[in-house]
Amino acid sequence: MGLIQCKNVCKSFGEKVALDKVSVDIPEGKIFGLLGPNGAGKTTLIRIINRITIPNGGEVLFDGRPITQDDVEKIGYLPEERGLYRKMKVGEQAMYFARLKGMSSREAAQELKKWFVRFGIESWWNKKVEELSKGMAQKVQFITTVVHKPSLLILDEPFSGFDPVNAQIIREEILRLKQEGATIILSTHNMESVEELCDNIALINKSRVVITGGVDEIRHKYGNNNVELIYTGGHLDSVPGVFSVLSDQDDAGRHTAVLALEGDTDGNRALKEIIAQNVTVNSFKELVPRMNDIFIKLVTEEA
Repeated sequence: MGLIQCKNVCKSFGEKVALDKVSVDIPEGKIFGLLGPNGAGKTTLIRIINRITIPNGGEVLFDGRPITQDDVEKIGYLPEERGLYRKMKVGEQAMYFARLKGMSSREAAQELKKWFVRFGIESWWNKKVEELSKGMAQKVQFITTVVHKPSLLILDEPFSGFDPVNAQIIREEILRLKQEGATIILSTHNMESVEELCDNIALINKSRVVITGGVDEIRHKYGNNNVELIYTGGHLDSVPGVFSVLSDQDDAGRHTAVLALEGDTDGNRALKEIIAQNVTVNSFKELVPRMNDIFIKLVTEEA
């Protein structure tokens, strides 16, 4: 049983159906990717988990029981629409958000200083938010989201506004927080981040869950039994009933070929036939589709 369970959650705004019997199980201590095109219902589900919005039907369980307002204090939520008070000083504002999450002034100051040092932004404490760039403000808001050590983190497009270097810093922090026991919901359009960070995902499209499960499991499920072969020493021909050569690029005698395994042919059988053609195998690996390709395929099929 997951830390968060959404069971048949429904939500409508007038005649607009935002969520239609959505069920997801978010495992404790894992990073769960919440994916879908714009308008699919992701943000509505996040707001329901946070008790910002009340569902029309279904329920949300936190650690096996209906979620309460007290549970919300155990959640750190970084919304896509960032919101810092521009005229307040950075340190003053960070303290304010930490106190809202139940931290004492002393505890908040100690933890915030640690985070400011970790991100190398100690000098920003007395600056006003309006003096910060978008990326700098993003760092501050990330800190205010995680400073109270929430058991559940909900991050909606957390890499938006960051350059590649700072985006990688945030990725490393997300992984560190997971190692420390946090459960993380990551809503993002960045499929590279999904593959790098997420253990499980749910894809929502047109208010419904299209697919949910482990990232590796889903990638293999949507594989087409193709393999990449790098070889030297000759030219490879298709073997009927075993594999067909889809492409073969020759770079000064070093070939990179894509093979389609036929029927129930496995890698060992294919390798035997390849070696029988007197070529030298340098590399042989399964071609697993990227999450980006799967995302496009599923969303397009639903269109």
